[in-house]
Amino acid sequence: MSLIKSISGIRGTIGGRQGEGLSGVDVVKFTAAYAAFIRKSYKGSSNSIVVGRDARISGPMVSHLVVGTLMSMGFDVINIGVASTPTTELAVTAEKACGGIIITASHNPIQWNALKLLNEHGEFLDDAEGKEVIRMADENDYSFSDVAELGKEYFNDAYVLHHIDAVRNLALVDVDAISKADFTVAVDAVNSVGGVVIPQLLRALGVRNIIELNCEPTGRFAHTPEPIPQNLTQIAEVMRNSTADVGFVVDPDVDRLAIVMENGEMFVEENTLVAIADYVLQHTPGSTVSNLSSSRGLRDVTEKHGCSYSAAAVGEVNVVHKMKETGAIIGGEGNGGVIYPEIHYGRDALVGVALFLTLMAKSGRKVTGIKEELPRYAIAKNKIELTPDIDVDAILEAVKNRYSDEKVTDIDGVKIDFADCWVHLRKSNTEPIIRIYSEAETIEKADCLALDMIKVIESVR
Repeated sequence: MSLIKSISGIRGTIGGRQGEGLSGVDVVKFTAAYAAFIRKSYKGSSNSIVVGRDARISGPMVSHLVVGTLMSMGFDVINIGVASTPTTELAVTAEKACGGIIITASHNPIQWNALKLLNEHGEFLDDAEGKEVIRMADENDYSFSDVAELGKEYFNDAYVLHHIDAVRNLALVDVDAISKADFTVAVDAVNSVGGVVIPQLLRALGVRNIIELNCEPTGRFAHTPEPIPQNLTQIAEVMRNSTADVGFVVDPDVDRLAIVMENGEMFVEENTLVAIADYVLQHTPGSTVSNLSSSRGLRDVTEKHGCSYSAAAVGEVNVVHKMKETGAIIGGEGNGGVIYPEIHYGRDALVGVALFLTLMAKSGRKVTGIKEELPRYAIAKNKIELTPDIDVDAILEAVKNRYSDEKVTDIDGVKIDFADCWVHLRKSNTEPIIRIYSEAETIEKADCLALDMIKVIESVR
């Protein structure tokens, strides 16, 4: 059993004893602490909190606990039911609510679930705020409401359509061009909420030919849900044996977008943001942001358009803060997470789908042709499992000292930038591992760099 408390929310495996996994008691405790934090910190007049969830089989159970707890803390709940993470974020601002909880473990397997905590702007709590919620939970620093002050529950299932309309109405989304292109699009939604929202979005964009894979939102994932190549063999086979122009794959809460090319090969998740940013910058020049573990490709296309690029610590909230600080017009993370402030400050696969289809339609290029024009990089993603005897901070400090003659960034773990490659070591926010991301001109060179770094780590442990 696992329970991880971090900037990414409260994430754990369902069941077990209190504190060992995401048990029912833990759901209530952390929801109550979040509600108490909102009551203390929110300065507006709203008394409503939005709740949405993905289609995991534990979702209804966790949702009942979350909704009941919020009501017992005196908050009214706007329950939008099965909805994507970006849809829930939009609902918070549309309802002028004082916060929101998204019940989803994102890319984690079926036994996991999580509470993602939002502020009144529909954005994730920052590190300090998240730590305060955890402190309040650990110290039982919350109090439930008297019977006369209990909250009420309201249902609103219209936000999927609201989200789709908002995407269609973006200035850089050309519905007429997409419709005239008469694309055939394959979709793998891993049996979660994307199976409802992505086909609806495609039809709203004028796509008439849709090949649906794993689109029934049963919550019983047809494959491991993280949208990485080894999990996408089914859609790759479909693309090779059909006339589909593009394949889209989303994770269970639809904030990440992976693309499969017409020949069945991966477009590569890192290229999702790079290609879409290249299109956006052609029409609206401005600065961009991604995290330290993302491809140099975004920096390259940004500078190609005469604009400036900045890097942020890993974590959506950190990218958003840097985007606001720099006035970025687009940003995100190399895991296929596109953040387009024109609609909202959150990773949004719906936005990614609409902008990428517009890019295809207006350029007249196949997906393979779009990839050919992007910067040529390859990222290797490795990891080291953590054990109690590993002192992560000491390891990172030793690595930092060993490479002090290179460009080293330590705002989030340790990133070492060499002339033609880089490697980034950091402790994961969501899993008990050290992530080792490395990038070079070929995957072989990136893997060699990672293996060299693993040897360095082993030598200083």
